[in-house]
Amino acid sequence: MNVLVINCGSSSLKYQFINSDTEEVMAKGLCERIGIENSQITYQPKDGDKDITLVDMPDHTKAVEMVIKKLTDPEIGVVSSLDEIDAVGHRIVHGGEKFATSVIIDDEVMKAIEECNDLAPLHNPANLIGINSCKALMPGVPMVAVFDTAFHQTMPPKAFLYGVPYDYYEKFKVRRYGFHGTSHDFVSAEAAKFLGKDRKDLKIIVCHLGNGASISAVKNGQSVDTSMGLTPLEGLIMGTRSGDLDPAIVTFLAQKLNVPTDEVINILNKKSGVLGLSKVSSDFRDIEKAYNEGNELAKIALETYSYRVAKYIGSYVAAMNGVDVIAYTAGVGENTAIVRAMIAEYLKYLGTNIDPEKNKIRGEIVELSDPGSKVVTMIVPTNEELAICRETVRLVK
Repeated sequence: MNVLVINCGSSSLKYQFINSDTEEVMAKGLCERIGIENSQITYQPKDGDKDITLVDMPDHTKAVEMVIKKLTDPEIGVVSSLDEIDAVGHRIVHGGEKFATSVIIDDEVMKAIEECNDLAPLHNPANLIGINSCKALMPGVPMVAVFDTAFHQTMPPKAFLYGVPYDYYEKFKVRRYGFHGTSHDFVSAEAAKFLGKDRKDLKIIVCHLGNGASISAVKNGQSVDTSMGLTPLEGLIMGTRSGDLDPAIVTFLAQKLNVPTDEVINILNKKSGVLGLSKVSSDFRDIEKAYNEGNELAKIALETYSYRVAKYIGSYVAAMNGVDVIAYTAGVGENTAIVRAMIAEYLKYLGTNIDPEKNKIRGEIVELSDPGSKVVTMIVPTNEELAICRETVRLVK
């Protein structure tokens, strides 16, 4: 089965075309600056060169049209016609409490996704546009919604409730939802598989550390807690997001800066995190370079970031009353040795050390801890697109 995986942002569209039988990526790419001047599509077929085309894409329908045009191009395409696209899997950011698993998309599902728009105003509307665009261009092709929040719907109330009046949960569904669920599910399963164990017998802490970052406690195969909350702003310090802070800071800064609270929230989402702390960049490669050059703020940013991760790991050890596996994933988790080393310094009480030579490995599944360690520390590359593909095949077949 050939599956087209679509991930729509407000002005972008990432895609992969996957042969589900071999799980090979036949083609992949990115549409950028949709609805903005100088929009372009990047397309790369398997074993082929990257093709970048500047093209006017006023909306997501045009972007999907361009993706299909590239996939079916006589010279660089990987299929001869639309008939070879058997299903489409869509990443949906927020499913609220409505979805605890992936579903085949129908009118009722579309309505339910739309009802979650106020919980993810930047993402869900774009996701819906992507679905409608695919439906218009590929009528009759089955489509599946895979939700970032679904995996975390197994959290108990003690983990997802906030200390605010219960009426706010009942009326407005104010609670912790968590995100990156597709990645946390995939990585915890792959970690158990690599170790030759059943995930249902393990307590796993997954550290999804990228520009957006979250940690989850996966006990016996189910998410029992996670660091992101009602929105992706809660939890760890991230590339540009502040993570946890005293909520009174919002009104305090609004008064001091003489700006509306919406502008403060924008600052906390887009100008904070390691970018704000380091004054260097939100890219950890740039911060690591500055750190190695003796930049004091870069040092503070990395140390603060790593400390926050270590604290969350410790709290989830308590939440699960133990831990068997700590798995690092995503761009920073898979590739930034200095961050893993800094975090490891706080975790020696668990009786696990990481091998300095193995810690130099980037982007490969590997056990970093000493043989026989009570707690296994690992790198496990994530693959959200493959996870979406697998979910799509499971439902469509």
